Amino acid sequence: MEKTFVFVVDDEPGIALLCNRLLTRAGYRVETETNPRAAIDYLKENKIDLLLVDIRMPEVDGFEVIQHAQRLQPDAAILIMTGHGTVETAIRALRQGVDGLILKPFGQGSELIDAAKLALADSQQKKDAARTQALRPLFSVTESLLSETRRDPLLDLIISAICEKLQCSNAACYQQDENKQFTLLTSRGIILSHEDLSLFSGADGSAAPLTINANGPGDPKLKSLLSKFKLGAAILVPILRPNLRMLLYAARDKTEAPFQESDGEMFQILARQAAVALENSRLYEEQRAYVRKIEESQKALLQAEKMAAAGRLSASIAHEINNPLQSVQNCLHLAGREDLEGEKRAEYFDLARTELERLVVTVRQMLDFYRPNATSLEKVKIADMLQYILNLMSKQLKEGNVTVVIDFIGKVMPIRAVASQIQQVFINLILNAADAMPEGGVLKITTRALKDGIEIIFHDNGAGIPKDKQPNIFEPFFSTKDGGTGLGLTVSYNIITAHGGTLELLADRSPGACFRIFMPAGGKQ
Repeated sequence: MEKTFVFVVDDEPGIALLCNRLLTRAGYRVETETNPRAAIDYLKENKIDLLLVDIRMPEVDGFEVIQHAQRLQPDAAILIMTGHGTVETAIRALRQGVDGLILKPFGQGSELIDAAKLALADSQQKKDAARTQALRPLFSVTESLLSETRRDPLLDLIISAICEKLQCSNAACYQQDENKQFTLLTSRGIILSHEDLSLFSGADGSAAPLTINANGPGDPKLKSLLSKFKLGAAILVPILRPNLRMLLYAARDKTEAPFQESDGEMFQILARQAAVALENSRLYEEQRAYVRKIEESQKALLQAEKMAAAGRLSASIAHEINNPLQSVQNCLHLAGREDLEGEKRAEYFDLARTELERLVVTVRQMLDFYRPNATSLEKVKIADMLQYILNLMSKQLKEGNVTVVIDFIGKVMPIRAVASQIQQVFINLILNAADAMPEGGVLKITTRALKDGIEIIFHDNGAGIPKDKQPNIFEPFFSTKDGGTGLGLTVSYNIITAHGGTLELLADRSPGACFRIFMPAGGKQ
C-alpha cells in the first residue's frame, strides 16, 4: 500500500528537518520546502495527502500557501504549525477550513505524529460527510432515470443530472464503436472531439475514470488541452458493458471550482446508474420492437387467414356442390336411355329435380355461412334419409362394386337437425368408404338408439387409415387419398359439432375404417 505523502513547508530548516525525521520514522513519505513560493510551485505538479505548513513566514505567509493548496489540491488535508498561538490565529484557521493546528516547539515527537493523524482523520471525515450529503439526491435521480425508457429523452436526462449533481456547465455522452471511435450522442456546453478524447488516458477503451484539473498536479498535455478550451477541470468515466460502450464527460469552466475526489466518486455512481437505465431502455426498446413485430405478424397472419378462409370457403363450396351435381348427371344419364320406361324416366327426373333443389339449398347455406340463424332444425328420420341416399348413389356404388348393408338395432326415433347438412355428412362418409375400397367391398351402416340420442356407425372393410395419419384426419386440407381436397371430413366434423354431436374415428375397429356419429335426440338448441 502506498505511504501517505506529507509535504512540510517551514522557513526554518531545523524545524523542517525535525518534521521530516519524525514523520518518516512514523511511516510517512515526506518532502520539505523552506521557500513558500517554491512550495506553491511544487503543489502545482505533485499530489500530496497532507500539507504541514508554518503560519509565519517571510514574503508569503502560511495562510496564502493554504489558499493555493486548497485551489490546486482540494482533497489534501491541512495541518498548520505556529509558535505564536492566539485565538485569532485559531479562528482564522477554522474559517479557512484547515484540519488541525499544532504549536511549536513540539514537546514530544508524538505530538506531531498525533496531530498529523488527527488532521488526516478530520479531513477524511469531512470528505465522507460531503460524500454522504452528495449521494442522497442520487436516489431521486435513479428513479427519474429508470422511469424513462425512451433512449433520446433518457440521454437528455443523464446530461441534466450530470450538470446538476456535479455543478458543472459542460457535459456530454459519447458512443464508442469497435474501432474505439467516439460519436457524440448529446451534450451541453463545451465538448471535446474524438482527437481530444484520445489524448486522455483511460478514455481510449480502459475502464478507469479520469479526473484532471487545469491547476494542480497531472499530465501537462491534458492540462494544456483543458486550457485550450478554457476549462478548469474535467472528469471522464467510461461505461464498458457487453451491449454498451459509452463515455460520459463533465467539465467546469475556469471560473468554477476544481473537481474533488468526492465529485469523481459521485460521477462514477451516476455513470453506473446511467448505464443501468440505458440498458433498461435498450431492453424496453427490444421488447417494444418485438411487440411491434408480433403485431405486424398477427396482422399478416390475420390477412393470410382471411385469404385462406376465402380459399377454404371456395373449395368447400366446390366440394359441396360437386356431389349433387354428380347425382343430377347420373339421373339425367339414366333418364336418357331409350329403352327406359316412362314411369322410371319420370322417377329419375324427380330425383334430379330433388338434387337440384338440394344444390340450391346448399349454395344458399354457403352464402349464409356467417349468419348462424339462417337455418332451422327440422325432424329427420335417419332410416328414410339413408334409404334415399343409397337410391341416389346406387349407380355409383354399383359401378364401384360396393355393397352397403344397413342394420337398425332397436327403434330409432327421429332427431332434430338440418336435413340437408346431415345428408351431406352421410354422403361424404359413404363416398370416402367407396374410395377406400377401389376393388369393391362392404360398407356396414349400423344405427341404434341411446339414452340421449342416436349412434350411427360407418364401417368399411377397406385398407383403413394409417396410425400416423389418424390424429390429423379432421384437419382442413389433410387427405389420405390422391386427389382428395381434405375438406370432406372437416366439413362433416363441423356440421356434426354444430348440431351438438360428435364425429370420431374408432381406431380399434378393424379391418378398414370405422367412423362413429352421435347425434342428440333433440338437436342443439
